[in-house]
Amino acid sequence: MPQAPREPTDYRAMRRRLDRDLLTWVIVLLLAAGGGLIGLIYGGGALIVGVSCLAIGAAIILLLWGILTLMERWTHRE
Repeated sequence: MPQAPREPTDYRAMRRRLDRDLLTWVIVLLLAAGGGLIGLIYGGGALIVGVSCLAIGAAIILLLWGILTLMERWTHRE
């Protein structure tokens, strides 16, 4: 019995989507879980300082991810 033809799978798009989702979860967990633990252990004043430091770390992660994404697009350019 012949099967109906299926659309080809775009593994690159799936990988880009997965990378973006993982980056989002890392940033959310870094800020929410890290900030939550700092707030629980040390209190509100430390929470403000801690979340601001964690936000700087998240910005560095985003900057590195952006640089690597640009490098990848530049190498796959025709």
